[in-house]
Amino acid sequence: MKLNERHLMQLAAVLDAGGVSEGAALLGMTQSAVSRSLSMLEARVGEPLFLRGRRPLQATTLGTQLAVHGRAILTASRRATDAVQGHLKGTSGMVRVGGVPFFMDALVSQMIASFHRDEPEITVQQSYGNLPDLVSSLDARLIDIGIVPIGSAHPGGAYEFIDILPGRNVVACRTGHPLLKRPHPQATDLAAFPWIAPLPGSPLLTDLQMILLSIGLSELNIRYSGGSLMSVVNFLADSDALAVLPFSVLFALRKDNRVTVLPFAIPQPDRSLGILRRLDSPRSPAAERFSQHVIRVFGDLKHTIQRHENAVAWAGPDEAFPPRP
Repeated sequence: MKLNERHLMQLAAVLDAGGVSEGAALLGMTQSAVSRSLSMLEARVGEPLFLRGRRPLQATTLGTQLAVHGRAILTASRRATDAVQGHLKGTSGMVRVGGVPFFMDALVSQMIASFHRDEPEITVQQSYGNLPDLVSSLDARLIDIGIVPIGSAHPGGAYEFIDILPGRNVVACRTGHPLLKRPHPQATDLAAFPWIAPLPGSPLLTDLQMILLSIGLSELNIRYSGGSLMSVVNFLADSDALAVLPFSVLFALRKDNRVTVLPFAIPQPDRSLGILRRLDSPRSPAAERFSQHVIRVFGDLKHTIQRHENAVAWAGPDEAFPPRP
């Protein structure tokens, strides 16, 4: 025997409201339509569902059991309606975001947390990758957006890139590093200390090679490589090693007071951090809302970072690489 789910929902509404008229109003239906449905349900099960002559309406034992299932269906229906409305408004759903590790850990993860405070019904699923990985994930519809630095290696016209932060690298060291005591550190000074190599595939690896060429060194004393942002920071903080890091990442770590900028001017990459999306991908309202949140927070952060950068007394052998105005 198969029962009509709508009839069970109407039974539950009538019993909860205390009458057919009240239940019909609760469901947005006419009284006659609800009465017909209940009569059809009674005919289907072959037994009465209400005790005769009782006001307000009282259910029989069978009516009470069926109403339990009707309430479950009614609740599920309302939740489904809420889910659809939330999806259309962008206040619920899932956002899948991929990004380069250091930026995601230092900056974007905090933005995800602040986004969740404003939009608690949206789930954010995060993954890591460099540009080739993120392009592949976008193509396979595994992520909605990528947060990645891009310069001349733009993936092409099938993608939209929204610039959110200019590229700017610095030499990082621990607070209290011996080189910080020198007013004008030289390239030879940098070569005298161990270095941390960026993650394989990271644009920072190319940047490190550019630094070598610009300061006339053939190689550096690499003593650590392949670490996460936290492991790189821990290594820096407990050694005299140096590393190339994005200025914004170091800025995000400033309150810990473990690592800082070595004010030595280095060549800068021609790229920017931004949001990468496929133009032909469906735009979920939740992903759009998250993208706008990231753009807004980075917009505020950009000016603060710039003021902090301009306060650094940069030194170096080549005036071709001053801080950006």
